[in-house]
Amino acid sequence: MVNLLLVLLHISLSFVLTQSAPKESLITKLPGFNGTIPSKHYAGYVTVDEIRGKNLYYYFIESQSNPSKDPVVLWLNGGPGCSSFDGFVYEHGPFNFIKSKTKGALPTLQLNPYSWSLVSNIIYLDSPVGIGFSYSKNISDYKTGDIKTAFDTHRFLLKWFELYPEFQTNPLFLSGESYAGVYVPTLAHKIVKGIEAGAKPKLNFKGYMVGNPVTDDRFDGNAQIPFVHGMGLISEKMFQDTTRECKGNFYDSHSHSCSHMLTKVDTALGNLNIYDILEPCYHGETEKLNSKLPLSFRQLGKTDKPLPVRKRMFGRAWPYKVPFKNGIVPSWPQLMSSNNHVPCIDDEVSVIWLNNPEVRKAIHTVEKSVKEWSLCTNIEYYHDTGSMIPYHKKLTSKGYRALIYSGDHDMCVPYTGTEAWTSSIGYNIVDEWRPWLTNGQVAGYTQGYANNLTFVTVKGSGHTVPEYKPAEALHFYSHFITGKPL
Repeated sequence: MVNLLLVLLHISLSFVLTQSAPKESLITKLPGFNGTIPSKHYAGYVTVDEIRGKNLYYYFIESQSNPSKDPVVLWLNGGPGCSSFDGFVYEHGPFNFIKSKTKGALPTLQLNPYSWSLVSNIIYLDSPVGIGFSYSKNISDYKTGDIKTAFDTHRFLLKWFELYPEFQTNPLFLSGESYAGVYVPTLAHKIVKGIEAGAKPKLNFKGYMVGNPVTDDRFDGNAQIPFVHGMGLISEKMFQDTTRECKGNFYDSHSHSCSHMLTKVDTALGNLNIYDILEPCYHGETEKLNSKLPLSFRQLGKTDKPLPVRKRMFGRAWPYKVPFKNGIVPSWPQLMSSNNHVPCIDDEVSVIWLNNPEVRKAIHTVEKSVKEWSLCTNIEYYHDTGSMIPYHKKLTSKGYRALIYSGDHDMCVPYTGTEAWTSSIGYNIVDEWRPWLTNGQVAGYTQGYANNLTFVTVKGSGHTVPEYKPAEALHFYSHFITGKPL
């Protein structure tokens, strides 16, 4: 009798679990995919500001393993200005997208054997508002920055867990890459402050991971010249001359002779794919090099005089060192190539699929509010938080786990700068530099610090690690969210 009651209780709890999520957000079919969706998918909007009509779009995938127990992971792409469907389509989503042989036709979707949804629940969020399918009824909301983005995304999470209460006790992790190196720690800081202040629902936050992350202007900015020298992309003489004229400060030197040498470096590197120095810089089927966009890109506009570089932003959407006024980070479309695509990135599959009316209907987007989806969107964005190093130190000192990973062939945010700033925090090394393996082969290197801070490189990978090295990415991801060392 007792066993029967336990069985009935289990059935009842299971029924509650499956019925809690909003039914109207359930996705029942996806154009281009003919099989059975391996777990439940939901999508829709969370209104983070009722008065202004500010709505953030999410796509949620239940874990294919044990959704009631597995962690919930929020994924954010960078920019600032890029949709998290970048991660969904090209990196670690549940499907691989196979381009159609018929131009403009829908791609074919096949199951991705390295999807992160194999081991976790995952939310792909278009943030900040104005990105991807997220929108506001007040267009002034498309002027935003780090602080406001963290506030809105925290509000999104609180409201999302109210919509999906069955996941409130699951461990919560944040993850992202590139400019999400700013999004993630600022959001984590906001979450922790909310927990300490008694915000409801209480988020079961455990930690975060960021890949090739924008972190600190000086560490990131000064890493590139030594990196390209170490990779054999500039000569020893050019490196020595540049180091001498810039006095080792490649980020914000105002010396004319330094600017002259950096321009020479730009010329040497101009045709490279900044996201992966081993990959060609082509777009789609044009088979033509994109227009040269130099690494330092100090001449924004048509001036013939070098402009002083005050700050520097990197990301899938913003890899170039540029001057920007009043702290504004120029967003992607301002530097797009003439065919309105991201330089060196083939976004054709995602653009075709996400602008298809049947797909838009299936994933519950608001057609009138977002007429055309693009990988990256033009918004006015302010970097108003400064270096992320104090955020990392404060979070890890409170016991939250942090994994900082870097594709070691990324010229956009080189691993050398990331390795340097993780070391600069000053924690004791508890796991000395060593290789980590997948399938018996060296996949990269790792160094572990006190307070659950870990630095990892991924051998042969570019800026978006799960895109270049999906098996290796799933390996370190699954280890991190379960608390297992590599």
